[in-house]
Amino acid sequence: MPGSRITALGHYQPSRVLTNDDLAGMVDTSDAWIRRRTGIATRRIAADTETVTDMAAAAAAKALAASGLQPRDIGLVTVATCTAVDRCPSTAAQVAGRLGIPAAVAYDLNNGCAGFCTALAAADHSLRAGAARHALVIGAEKMSAVTDWSDRGTCVLLGDGAGAAVISVSGDERDGGNAGERDGIGPVVWGSDPTRSDAVRLAGDWHPRFAQEGQTVFRWATGELPAIAREACRRAGITPADLAGVVTHQANLRIIEALTRHLDLPEHVLIAKDVVDSGNTSAASVPLALSKLTESGRLPQGGPVLLLAFGGGLSWAGQVVTCP
Repeated sequence: MPGSRITALGHYQPSRVLTNDDLAGMVDTSDAWIRRRTGIATRRIAADTETVTDMAAAAAAKALAASGLQPRDIGLVTVATCTAVDRCPSTAAQVAGRLGIPAAVAYDLNNGCAGFCTALAAADHSLRAGAARHALVIGAEKMSAVTDWSDRGTCVLLGDGAGAAVISVSGDERDGGNAGERDGIGPVVWGSDPTRSDAVRLAGDWHPRFAQEGQTVFRWATGELPAIAREACRRAGITPADLAGVVTHQANLRIIEALTRHLDLPEHVLIAKDVVDSGNTSAASVPLALSKLTESGRLPQGGPVLLLAFGGGLSWAGQVVTCP
């Protein structure tokens, strides 16, 4: 059975930059307080008229162009999001329409901040089963629309954006691969802890607001993520020391640094820290950070990269992928 691989990436961020000093004029906070607790310096905020679909389509168009494929080649489109306003048609269906993708199966997936890694695994499974040969997997969020701007504990965290990946069947001569090559998307490690389902939430009526139990999330992430990361590497047939990079959900710089310390990674392993510039963009954070690092040339082509995300549910998902 063939596997799948990421063949191209793309990302989009709104033009408006919201700094810590800007926030200090809105709530009782300061640049020093925000940096000390979260590591965040700036975040991007979408315009009032800018939608999740707008951002998802922009990132997806960039990834599709980079892949060299035509819209008709895409057989599956999935968007990981928890902030889309439209319930039907799905954001994925709207993206397919904007890009001229004629007949793909299209659906949205809501698994909070773990959404992109979950959607990537689901799409990988679909390609392995022969349901499609090429897929678009997108993470897109407009967190500013669900932010309580009077709550300094959460409003300092959140930003908007989108990231997208084109994935294709690998290990198949029709796609230029060799049957014996290592899969570009490794086995997923995923799950949830329903006893902590209130730790990160976006619940209520048509105008919900993001809320979380920060200390609960921090303790869980720093205590549980290292074992999940090691298991994802083990299933991919490597050790953490073999990694070229680590791209986790960009929730908080303190969590990212604690995880990497626990993994005792060599100096050559590149750690994504896009949270400093982009804030927490929920399901968009992993593909956004991965696309930016790849575009910059800082990640080596063909290098193994650990993707790892966690969030509402309390859910997690992670896998090792080969950098395109």
